[in-house]
Amino acid sequence: MNLTTLPTQLLSNSNADTFSNSDKLSSASSDYIVSSESGAVTKTIAPNAIILADALTDTTISWRIHNCKISKKTLTQDKPLAFLYYYDSLDDAIKQTHPLTPALLAQFNTPMTADEAAKLIGIDKALITSPWHVKVIGSLVVFSEALQLAVRLHWTNTGKATQQIYIKDADDAMAAAFKEWQFFGRVDVLYKNDNQTLVSIDEQNISDEPLHTIDASTDYQQLLATHALTLIAKLEADKAELPWFEAAILERIA
Repeated sequence: MNLTTLPTQLLSNSNADTFSNSDKLSSASSDYIVSSESGAVTKTIAPNAIILADALTDTTISWRIHNCKISKKTLTQDKPLAFLYYYDSLDDAIKQTHPLTPALLAQFNTPMTADEAAKLIGIDKALITSPWHVKVIGSLVVFSEALQLAVRLHWTNTGKATQQIYIKDADDAMAAAFKEWQFFGRVDVLYKNDNQTLVSIDEQNISDEPLHTIDASTDYQQLLATHALTLIAKLEADKAELPWFEAAILERIA
């Protein structure tokens, strides 16, 4: 693949230098019946074709993680929150001595800083729990030299603008945020093998192109949006059996 940068992590397998699972990743039949918005259609798959999602989740293939990087990072306690978040985080004893008044209720959805919330309630700022706002977006490339296949994926800790973590230490907040990290967004495929067909199957059957052939190329190709969603769903479902992804991401954010 001519990926000259050292991989972030290497998964070692007994068959690291050979691809011996064609029977698992290829169509058992030359015909594949799929449904799309335009109705059921029959597509032909080459007998030795590689199915992208099956290949990426096959733990017997020697996958390497390359170029795992962060493209956007937010880790701050300075972002304003709606007043209700600050009030809800107060100890019950403080709530009893500073009960909700009509004036406070009127401010429940008003964005403000922790200082402003403390002044509004009439308490010391030290009594206000100010959460960490965490949002990290990154990407990585997973590749197999034997398959001549590389796939660029994107990852994040949350689909929201930020994730609020109520922990004192910044490093602990970052670690807590990534207990539920996820893949998202576009998927790009680089495939250089002219001898074996690579296909993507939209198993959700919601696209007009449920079976997509990915041609060999020297450049990355963006996977169709519905196929990317299906691929990401399969990766998420099998994530526990694919620990090299999480290891690379946690190493990068540390």
